[in-house]
Amino acid sequence: MKRILITGALGQIGSELTVKLRDIYGTDNVVATDIRNSDSEAAQSGPFEILDVTDGNRMLEIAKKYNVDSIIHMAALLSATAEANPVFAWNLNMGGLMNALETARDTKSQFFTPSSIGAFGPSTPKVNTPQDTIHRPTTMYGVNKVAGELLSDYYYHKFGVDTRGLRFPGLISYVTPPGGGTTDYAVEIYYEAIKNEQYTSYINKGTYMDMMYMPDALNSIVNLMEADASMLKHRNSFNVTAMSFDPEQIAAEIKKHIPQFEISYDVDPIRQGIADSWPDSIDATAAKEEWGFKAEYDLSKMTVDMLEKLKEKLLIGEKTE
Repeated sequence: MKRILITGALGQIGSELTVKLRDIYGTDNVVATDIRNSDSEAAQSGPFEILDVTDGNRMLEIAKKYNVDSIIHMAALLSATAEANPVFAWNLNMGGLMNALETARDTKSQFFTPSSIGAFGPSTPKVNTPQDTIHRPTTMYGVNKVAGELLSDYYYHKFGVDTRGLRFPGLISYVTPPGGGTTDYAVEIYYEAIKNEQYTSYINKGTYMDMMYMPDALNSIVNLMEADASMLKHRNSFNVTAMSFDPEQIAAEIKKHIPQFEISYDVDPIRQGIADSWPDSIDATAAKEEWGFKAEYDLSKMTVDMLEKLKEKLLIGEKTE
């Protein structure tokens, strides 16, 4: 990657990925785009363009303006939000992806878009889910992700576009607030632990889901994009994971640092149903063997860092109010 276009650059992953890529490749070589502007570091620290990803002509115009050679397509509606508005989710997620793939094809750019454990469904093996397995999701978000994996493969085989992708688990970050995902409870719980010393979970006890701390997710994107193409047998949608836990386990880890913290439950049937259709744990062997994937953070190490960083963030927020 040398000159990079990022869509959805102000989202949960994009906002941090933009900053990281500018640190690696140079500020002027990473063009951030989103449907809105903001005063965030991602928007203000380098080139930024307003882009609605359903506008393919505008996307191609921006790509050619900056002479990009890599496109990282992050713009998408997340699981719970997509389930609430499935038609809009299809139009945004699939229309945006087609436009991004066509732009990559036209500009001969390397291409990345994330998939998700949402691509799996109730009939997928739930424990140590294989890299290659059945995909029968029961959500619009999952349907979009499976279609996205297949489209990326199609553009590689049909047009020679250097497409690459990761199946992300739930991602946890202290930088960007939750954005409508089923796994967002694992972000909210840290905020509430610091602010109120209690949290009401919409996901039921005993519900295991794969998770990853954002620094590991960002590193995995960079490492995959820089990997030797000849080593990639799967190319798109590698399983990656760092940890698997249920709400009780994350609460117990928090209590080691905030002993008075308490968790209760008010289960949301929609998000619980989505969570129940996803794997408990997944197998990342292919990613490890083909391009050296390795996660640095487990639940304990992540909890220490999350609490430390969030305390700093929330304290600064109070001082500026």
